[in-house]
Amino acid sequence: MKRTAFILINCLPGKTKEVLNKLSQIPNVQYAEMVLGPYDIIAIIQASEIETLAVIVDEKIRTIDGVDETITCIAIGKEDITGLIF
Repeated sequence: MKRTAFILINCLPGKTKEVLNKLSQIPNVQYAEMVLGPYDIIAIIQASEIETLAVIVDEKIRTIDGVDETITCIAIGKEDITGLIF
């Protein structure tokens, strides 16, 4: 099963296009788009394990020149919430 995470990215001024181009070179990035609002880019990444998602964010995305801040939101599926009460 593939795990999915949504990455909210803030960039340093004038670096958003450059960051977006570098994101497109990372194999696990399924989608990335510039957005208006509190964040500059939203990216969707996928990997087989949650731990791998963390490594991608920490070692590949956060190290891109021009990335100022990231927030990672890991998607959960029905199999993840079995037995939980909401």
